[in-house]
Amino acid sequence: MPQAYKSDASPVSNSVRRDEVRVVDYSILLFFALVAVTAFLATMLLVENNLFILGWQSLLSLLSGEAHHVNFATMAFVGGWKGHRVKTAKVAAFAPSRDEIDRAIALLDSQPNASAGLVRLGDKNVMFSDCGDAFIMYARQGRSLVALFDPVGPQELWPDLLVKFISLARQQRCRPVFYQVSSEFLPHAFDSGLRPYKLGEQAVVDLTRFDLKGGAWVKLRRSINRAERDGLEFSMLSAEQVPEVIDELLSVSRTWLASHNASEKGFSLGTFDPAYVKAGPVAVIRIEGRIVAFASILEAGQHGDAFIDLMRHIPDTHRGMMDLLFVRIMEQMKARGFRTLNLGMAPLAGLVDHRYAPLWNHLGRQIFQFGERFYNFRGVQAFKSKFDPVWQPRYLVVAGRRGMPVASLYDVTMLIGGGLKGVLRR
Repeated sequence: MPQAYKSDASPVSNSVRRDEVRVVDYSILLFFALVAVTAFLATMLLVENNLFILGWQSLLSLLSGEAHHVNFATMAFVGGWKGHRVKTAKVAAFAPSRDEIDRAIALLDSQPNASAGLVRLGDKNVMFSDCGDAFIMYARQGRSLVALFDPVGPQELWPDLLVKFISLARQQRCRPVFYQVSSEFLPHAFDSGLRPYKLGEQAVVDLTRFDLKGGAWVKLRRSINRAERDGLEFSMLSAEQVPEVIDELLSVSRTWLASHNASEKGFSLGTFDPAYVKAGPVAVIRIEGRIVAFASILEAGQHGDAFIDLMRHIPDTHRGMMDLLFVRIMEQMKARGFRTLNLGMAPLAGLVDHRYAPLWNHLGRQIFQFGERFYNFRGVQAFKSKFDPVWQPRYLVVAGRRGMPVASLYDVTMLIGGGLKGVLRR
């Protein structure tokens, strides 16, 4: 049943008297400014991309005695960033052909994950298995060849497709990277010498048992009932109906982007491309006939999975608006025979931090607990927990058996954000 999440953060109780501070090292202050900047850049992109690791690596080097001066670590970071930009400033972009996209789309209904429908965006290359029954969607950024999600198609085709992808990365002198893969992918990754890092957990609602009856759902029922009493109305538009309201949806999208000082992202996130939005159903919330919120839905009809993709709304409309939108989507999809609804990731959720956990987990857990200033980690997890989902781990998988995946994370950040400017604009 849904659980209420309470913040376990407590104010720091220990204080240091001013007369006990003898020396202030300016380089230490500069270093922590670097950590703050890198954390800020990463979390601006929903922390799907942990650029803050760069700063933390410098800190760990300092604490372990490997770096005598923090200024040196700072200079190395800046120099490395500039060098990376110089080496990767111009990389040839290869867009998939219309035929390749159509071939990939034709395979979507034969696999269980609706999120694979992101291939329709056309911003990712497609690598097919030799038999043509499976594919990997990927893009190049810097020196990384980044695959999105698990391979699409029968699992018995994954090993050969994985080897084929790694070979392509080596040919292009790139590192192979797999972003947001499931636990089912990990045995194949280990067999190929790749290493996983947990990114967070994906919330999937079991629609076959979703029901708002009972005391555990009373707060959610009150929220949506109040929203409807206040005049909010839900409707699900079929793909054939979407073109009639596409201009209104675009207006909502632009308002949302402007209010968040954000730009369109890509790769692992849906973007407002009219052709893309019109390709599937869209759920909308109206007030007095005017659309104030919407969510596009991706479907894998044969396997009964659906995915809430692009979601935009007019800010400060009604506190129960998103509850109403999500609940009514679940009810609609359940009535149509769908079995699961993917609500997306809760970044950095579910990272264990016991004494034997890897360093990656400890750093991620600290950011999850104390990084609310940059991103609402707990709020995202708490909102999705309202709907009693099954939490499924998702991983970043990279080559190498030691260290942190700094370069890979940097490239994924730039890939999703469309460059540094896009990242800075959230």
